[in-house]
Amino acid sequence: MSKNFISDNFLLENKYAEELYHNYSKQQPIIDYHNHLPPQEILEDKVYNNLTKVWINGDHYKWRAMRTLGINERFITGDASDKEKFIQWAKTVPYTMRNPLYHWTHLELARYFDVNSLLNEKSAKKIYDSTAEKLSSTEYSCRNLLRKVNAELVCTTEDPIDSLEHHQALAKSDFEVKVSTAFRPDNAILIVNENYNDYINSLGKAADINIETYRDLKDALRSRIDYFHKNGCRLCDHGLNQISFVAFTESDVESIFKKKRNYETLSNLEILKFETSILLFLSETYHEFGWVQQFHLGALRNNNKRMHTILGPDTGWDSIGDYSQAEKLSAFLNKLDSKDKLTKTIIYNLNPADNEVMATMIGNFNDGSIKGKVQFGSGWWFLDQKDGMTKQLNALSNMGLISCFIGMLTDSRSFLSFPRHEYFRRVLCNLLGDEVKRGELPKEEIEWIGKMVADISYNNAKNYFNFI
Repeated sequence: MSKNFISDNFLLENKYAEELYHNYSKQQPIIDYHNHLPPQEILEDKVYNNLTKVWINGDHYKWRAMRTLGINERFITGDASDKEKFIQWAKTVPYTMRNPLYHWTHLELARYFDVNSLLNEKSAKKIYDSTAEKLSSTEYSCRNLLRKVNAELVCTTEDPIDSLEHHQALAKSDFEVKVSTAFRPDNAILIVNENYNDYINSLGKAADINIETYRDLKDALRSRIDYFHKNGCRLCDHGLNQISFVAFTESDVESIFKKKRNYETLSNLEILKFETSILLFLSETYHEFGWVQQFHLGALRNNNKRMHTILGPDTGWDSIGDYSQAEKLSAFLNKLDSKDKLTKTIIYNLNPADNEVMATMIGNFNDGSIKGKVQFGSGWWFLDQKDGMTKQLNALSNMGLISCFIGMLTDSRSFLSFPRHEYFRRVLCNLLGDEVKRGELPKEEIEWIGKMVADISYNNAKNYFNFI
């Protein structure tokens, strides 16, 4: 058995866990149905040259840890050299023990580069140089990084105004990994945004519609949904604090949209009416097109206004929010279901206090028409670590059917993040293997449990989505 930290049986604590992982999960292809990878880099088969470019740049998980350790911003997002930034990250790594970054770091080094040394300030130069030599070759190009992890599908995330030109070119290429997209209309929904009118003008240009009324807006969004659909999209996503649901009339919303287009101030109630209306319209349209809709709920974003002003969004200043979720989410889903217009839906929760809320909510709208029609999505962002995954798996198991779960995704901007699928699979197999060992699951049903593991790792997602 390997003596490396990342051993063959890393996180697997007994023989049953080992059997489940090695025989049923490990070899399953990866369906990464939600991420933020740049499709242009996949199309161009980009070569990254060093670990800082492919591994540290843009990774706000690492940036937060480095800042906490007191490392100057120059070595994080500033003008320090790539090698200087890497050395500062390496210096940080030993201090990340018990943070998932410690596990992810060594999994990624081992899986992509066969580096089994622990990363620290002493080993930094050797690891940087050896991996830079590999990364400079086409063997470690963007597409080959996806091949190394047995990726079958990666689904990026694009705004409605995106031309999808890179996806179009990829669809015509000989790249065997399918690259699709998810429609992300947050900028059209969040009418409270200061630059909302500028965005609506851009959306109008993309749809070739002069957007003056709320009806125009709906026509433009429908046009872009149709465009995305014709380009292979079968999935959408929304990053919202919480689902809005208040009573409204069409005339209310027309008036609210007109006020916004005239740069008038909206009340909180007007904002909620607009968001409710546009979300219902979008969801009914997704149902018409047969898409899967995703809702990422619960983030409190851009808390540090000073640093947000300097560096912009998605740079490490976000946290878990404590919004009230259940009542409005229930009303929203019920409204769609009452019209028989609730499409397949995945709900992701960022606040672990709401895990049981989400696990029970999905059962209200699984109507027997489709296996696992409404899903409690995997632990994401701050919860895509061992404890967060385990709590999500336990809540779903206790209050739903874990056997119908569609499994893990990266939700990442990094091409080196795919070992998170392995991490999840090991956590899953260890959880089940431990219960077999304790007699809570029958040993004689290990083959059936293995089938369940294979389904959660791959088969359920393959059967759930329409673009595979």
